[in-house]
Amino acid sequence: MSRVPVLEIGGTHVTAAVIDTASARYAPLAAVRQPIPAHAPAGRLLDAIAAVGDQVDAPAGAHWGVAIPGPFDYETGIGRFRGIGKFESLHGVDVGAELLVRLPGTPGGISFVNDADAFSLGEYRAGAAAGRHRVVCITLGTGVGSSFLDGGRPVVDGPDVPPGGRAHRLSVNGIPLEEVVSRRAIRRFYATAAGLSGDGPVPDVRDIAASARAGEAPALHTIRHCFGALGRALAPWCERFRPDLMVVGGSMAGSWDLVGPAVREGFEAWAPGVAPPAVTALRPVDAPLVGAAHWALHKAAAGLRAPT
Repeated sequence: MSRVPVLEIGGTHVTAAVIDTASARYAPLAAVRQPIPAHAPAGRLLDAIAAVGDQVDAPAGAHWGVAIPGPFDYETGIGRFRGIGKFESLHGVDVGAELLVRLPGTPGGISFVNDADAFSLGEYRAGAAAGRHRVVCITLGTGVGSSFLDGGRPVVDGPDVPPGGRAHRLSVNGIPLEEVVSRRAIRRFYATAAGLSGDGPVPDVRDIAASARAGEAPALHTIRHCFGALGRALAPWCERFRPDLMVVGGSMAGSWDLVGPAVREGFEAWAPGVAPPAVTALRPVDAPLVGAAHWALHKAAAGLRAPT
């Protein structure tokens, strides 16, 4: 199984690829990215997802890897999307069984993996985390994704990681982390700091970062406040988990020159010396695809198959 077909299902798009696992870098042999109707009825949505997979040359009978955000039952392949504004029609649906009859090449099985875990596994196999034993990976986009790896395996329970291994479940001063560090939260805080009227346009995070680089006080205050909170939320868990490295991906990682110092300041506010070395992802685009392929290989080797 040196050519592994994979899907990365995002909130608004799907990427399909075939990953060459015989390559030391798990090179994508082909990749197609297309938008999907996230609010469509289940049948139409599943057809759209499978249609993207149909555009890559998947080997017949292959075991597919699928990276998908939660809430999702990754072992059974059943959607648990309720009240989160996307994929609502897949709640309670056996996504694995439905994709098995839609994907090309009569798949031999499908293994699902959390999208943040897929990203971290990709960076571990062929990216910034290669050769590291314990790694925390954080993705900063519309929200906060996280994965805690120990020897290349996601840790999702136990005293050393947040509930489910997910940072978005944490709170800062009694406020859910994603109400402080997310695209909507950052824009809301900036609007208040800059004194913008409630009905006027609010800059996006990229523009706020550009203003911070230019020295604008409300933008600098926003970056320091929001990402300092991220550091304070992560610090006690990094103190317990003791990672060798923190890898940061997602769209906001492009502003790490600003974000990084704020995150570290939050760590230092908890306890000096707790912050792990931090780098941005080496494979920000295809790490989830690589990770999904690695997960499929692992599951196929273990003899696990999605129900048919």
